[in-house]
Amino acid sequence: MQEINQNRKIIHVDMDAFYASVEQMDNPELRGKPVAVGGGENRGVVSAASYEARKFGVRSAISGYLAKKNCPDIIFVRPRFERYREISAQVQKIFYDYTDLVEPLSLDEAYLDVTVNKKGNPSATLIAQEIRKRILDEVGLTASAGISVNKFIAKVASDFNKPNGQKTVNPDNVLEFLEVLPIRKFYGVGKVTTDKMYHLGIFTGKDLKEKSLEFLVKNFGKSGGFYYNVVRGIHNSPVRSERIAKSVGAEHTFDENLTSEIFMMERLESIAATLERRLKKHKIAGKTVTLKIKYSDFTVQTRSKTMPYFIADKSLILDVASELLYQEKMKNSVRLLGLSLGNLNTEVKKTVVVQLKFDF
Repeated sequence: MQEINQNRKIIHVDMDAFYASVEQMDNPELRGKPVAVGGGENRGVVSAASYEARKFGVRSAISGYLAKKNCPDIIFVRPRFERYREISAQVQKIFYDYTDLVEPLSLDEAYLDVTVNKKGNPSATLIAQEIRKRILDEVGLTASAGISVNKFIAKVASDFNKPNGQKTVNPDNVLEFLEVLPIRKFYGVGKVTTDKMYHLGIFTGKDLKEKSLEFLVKNFGKSGGFYYNVVRGIHNSPVRSERIAKSVGAEHTFDENLTSEIFMMERLESIAATLERRLKKHKIAGKTVTLKIKYSDFTVQTRSKTMPYFIADKSLILDVASELLYQEKMKNSVRLLGLSLGNLNTEVKKTVVVQLKFDF
């Protein structure tokens, strides 16, 4: 049986209400007010909500109509992805001052492996505090962080003291932390899976840990093995930094499952921009666009199209992505979207997916 790897120090940094916070920072009139970034109250969908709006039940993925109903004073702001990417680049520049092992998940969050770091600081907790202070001082926004021995626990921990806080789960406290954790707080357990677990009498990590591997695989398929391991603190996935590859991609797992293709296109625009940035960074282009869709039941579908010429431009990638998205009807709600570009104009043969006792 695998054991907890206690020799790693992983930080998950998550910007607080990122899109909405950028809008409030750039427009002082919006500060302290309920703000929704998205398409408006008629047919739009909320992409992000300020903490003032969240008090009224406004969150990402709900309709603008429902947001207005829940919070009559809501202020809708159109998204400005170029601005969000600009701010994200500033934040990531700070990350790289501490380690080259940075794995961006989206514009507003990333994993950092600081087991060995450029500052020679043995405390991941102090590094996280310093990074968050620098983001506030140099960028003007707040961030939260989770610190632990692997990506899974760090990701879960980063939600505990939001906004503008952090939580460290030391190696000796991992099992205790996971046992009392509500199952809905487990990263990778969405609403549908949560309801199924409730039906099976699984409400906490302790309940999950009492189930056998056979039981979990029988009821949750391949994901059962994942649940069996993570509740025991076992998740050895490395922090993967960006590198030139045979295929270059970007993907994002959503906090709330998506049911609207319109909202999916909004997210794909951001993912395509990230992909374009990676391609241009390495001065490469490709011909084959692949859309990855992971549904709420964890089944994965890919759709691809090969162009007669090399592309690297966001708008061209997005055009193909749109065609692939609407190729057929969604089978279920969607928890992850990804875009990758293959058939590159490079001879590099590596393949990479870009997407987690020490003093803590």
